[in-house]
Amino acid sequence: MGLLQCLLVLVVLVVFDLKNAIGSLSSSQTSRVPVSSQVLGNTLQKASLFQSLDYRGFAQEPLGLQEKQVLQGPVKPLDWRFPIVPEVPSEMAVDFHLRQPVTPSSVAIQCGENRIHVEVQQDLFSNGELIQPSGLTLGGCPVVGLVPGSKVLFFENELQDCNSVLMMTKDELVYTFALTYTPEAFAGTPITRAGGAVIGVQCHYQRFQNVSSSALKPTWVPYASTEAGEEVLVFSLKLMTDDWSYERPSNSYFLGDVINVEASVKVYNHVPLRVFVDSCVATQVPDVNALPRYLFIENHGCLVDAKVTASSSRFMPRSQEDKIRFQLEAFMFQGGSSPSIYMTCVLKATLASAPSDALHKSCSFANGWLAADGNNQVCGCCDSTCGPDGGTAASPFGGLRWEGKASLGPVVVQEHKKTLAGLQ
Repeated sequence: MGLLQCLLVLVVLVVFDLKNAIGSLSSSQTSRVPVSSQVLGNTLQKASLFQSLDYRGFAQEPLGLQEKQVLQGPVKPLDWRFPIVPEVPSEMAVDFHLRQPVTPSSVAIQCGENRIHVEVQQDLFSNGELIQPSGLTLGGCPVVGLVPGSKVLFFENELQDCNSVLMMTKDELVYTFALTYTPEAFAGTPITRAGGAVIGVQCHYQRFQNVSSSALKPTWVPYASTEAGEEVLVFSLKLMTDDWSYERPSNSYFLGDVINVEASVKVYNHVPLRVFVDSCVATQVPDVNALPRYLFIENHGCLVDAKVTASSSRFMPRSQEDKIRFQLEAFMFQGGSSPSIYMTCVLKATLASAPSDALHKSCSFANGWLAADGNNQVCGCCDSTCGPDGGTAASPFGGLRWEGKASLGPVVVQEHKKTLAGLQ
């Protein structure tokens, strides 16, 4: 391969030199130099120079000789690592169980032939707080005295006294009394640490019948027994989701939204009860007497908001005896300094077996007054006054009623933000 290249170069050089030689002859015929010897000498000189260059070096090292770096000593190993994301510690499971009220055995009764004897421990709720005798009555009759050497209050009264209610069944005569405790504030303070209670106590006497022609001589067989009990009722209000399935996790609404409220009574060791919303007032602060205030349920269960403001507020049809639901269209107080609304309601409970009446009802206005249970007749007094004689029905438990207050709030009601089209 090298010889071929040399021959090609030699031919080129010969041609070039011959051309130069011819040119020289034409310009100067007097100068005659032997061409063959001169060309041959130049050609051999150039060929030897070309062969002395190692063309393979250019291919191997086109940029010349490369300087090779020699590793000088040991190199420190890399100690960098990808950062480790810290693990979020999982929350420890808390063994929490809501403690339910326990019915204490703090009331005892003994029924005589014509009298009733009731004993009540001053630690009525078994919580270490002693009740005041002035706050305890038996159907309006005060405490007779204190059992010597103990913290037990007692009553001693005739069966026909203290607003007792006599009921007659097929086999028995039943005297029913209401033992009521109304807590009083501690001296010099506006607070109390005891709840109110209404305890129903009864005396049962067997009834004998005589169908012969001889004169009837009633014979009373005393039914002596000791009964204990405390009526523990928990009233509550809750915000509910649109489908009434769950408690609503947010208390924020916009004007025009519908607020779903569920009122309920929790029963402990008690016969089934039916709950009613007797009245409801809305204020901007938790104080129920603060101004401004809006009474939207009044007159013993008349939801007047729909009639006064032409809103869609109403009671829902009753689905459970111990719950009553109503819808209230969201509103704000005009010129109010806060978007918050606090609701305070008086809730009442009766025996589930007792019919509704003018004092215990759930009435909504929609081109007339309608009752949640379908008994629209009891709503007839909503446009006037449902007084104490407004059709109160006697219940199997002697007309006893239970009531309490429940609060809800704050409920935050905001206006929708308005934007004008075309303005930036």
